[in-house]
Amino acid sequence: MRTEMDTLAQFDDAVAAGGDLSRAVLQSLDLRHRDDALRTCRVDGALVLGCRLSEEGAQILRAGGALLFPRLPDAPLNTYRAHLYTPIDLFDTYPTGTYEDSLDARGYAWTRGAAGEPSLDQQLAESLHDHAIAEALDDYLDMVDPVQVVGVMGGHALQRGSEGYAATARLGMQLALAGKLVASGGGPGAMEAANLGARLAPHGPQALAEALRMLATVPRFVPSVDDWAKVAFEVKAQFSGGSDNLGIPTWFYGHEPPNVFASQIAKFCSNALREDILLKRCRGGLVYLPGAAGTVQELFQAVTGNYYAEDPSTITPLVLVGVEQWTRTLPAWPLLSSLAAGKPMADAIRLVDTVEEAGEFLIARVARR
Repeated sequence: MRTEMDTLAQFDDAVAAGGDLSRAVLQSLDLRHRDDALRTCRVDGALVLGCRLSEEGAQILRAGGALLFPRLPDAPLNTYRAHLYTPIDLFDTYPTGTYEDSLDARGYAWTRGAAGEPSLDQQLAESLHDHAIAEALDDYLDMVDPVQVVGVMGGHALQRGSEGYAATARLGMQLALAGKLVASGGGPGAMEAANLGARLAPHGPQALAEALRMLATVPRFVPSVDDWAKVAFEVKAQFSGGSDNLGIPTWFYGHEPPNVFASQIAKFCSNALREDILLKRCRGGLVYLPGAAGTVQELFQAVTGNYYAEDPSTITPLVLVGVEQWTRTLPAWPLLSSLAAGKPMADAIRLVDTVEEAGEFLIARVARR
C-alpha cells in the first residue's frame, strides 16, 4: 500500500520516522524549502504529483528514482489538488474583485475553450483534476457514515424568494438537524436552497427566515453573478459557521456558478463523472424536487442501480416530491412504480407532496436500520 501525503506535517513526520518515501505519493506539497530533508530520504519509486520543488530538490528526487509529475502550465486548475474546494477558493477574487476574474470563471473559460476538439494535453489535465477531486471527496466522506449522506436533487431555475426555494431550504435544515450530511449538485436554485438550509441549521428557523429575506433581493444569478454572490456572502458573514454540507457541481454547466453555502465543494470538469459520483455517494437517500430533463436523468440513473442491486442493503431510498409534478407534468412515478414492482427497491421509493414528508421518510428509514 502506498502512503499518501498531502500536508507538510505528514511529510515531516515521515522524514522524522526514518525518511522512507519509497512507497509514498506526495501530492501538491510545497517542498521548495525541504531540500535538506529530501537528501536524507529514500525516494526510489515515490510518486511526486504536482509538488513545488527547487531545481536542486527536483534533481535529488530524480537521482533517487522518484517519478515526478509536473504541473501542466496552461491549466488554471491544479490537476493534482489534494483537497476539496471551498467557496472562497472558487470565488478567489472576492470581496474586491469580480466573478469574471475568479478561478471558477477561469476554469469554465478553459474547459469551454476546448469544446469540440479538446487537445490531448487538455484531456489529460481534466482527467487528472477530476481524479484528484474524486480522491479528495472519498477522503472527506471516509469520516461520515455513508447512510447519513442525503442528496437533494432539483433544478437551477428555482428562484430565491419563491415558496419552493424556502421549502427546499427548510428541508436542508430538517435533514441537517437530524444529523444528515446534505449534498446537492452545488449550483443555484434548489441546490443552493438545500445547502443554505443545511448550513444554517445550528442558527435555527429565525436565522433562515432572515437569510431568505436577504437573498430574495437578488432572485437569480442573471444578469449579475456578482450581485447574486455578494448577497450570499453577506448572509454567510451575518450567520457565521454552521453545519458542514456538500456541493458537487461541474464546469460542464459553468454558466451556472456554484453556490457559496456548501462548505465543501467537489467540482468536476466531467459532468458524467460528477453525476455518477453524486448519486453513488448519497447512500442515505435522494430527494427529487420538481425539475426538468437533468433531474429526470439523475432519477433514472439512480433507479438503474437500485433495479439491478443484488444486495438489498445497497439500495438507495428515492423520494419524489410533488404528486402533480411526477404523475402528470413529468409522469416518472408510474414508470418508477412499474419497475419497482416485485423487487426489493419497492420498499425504498416514495411519492410525497411536501418536503417535510420527504425528510421524515428518510430520517425514519435510517433510524430503522
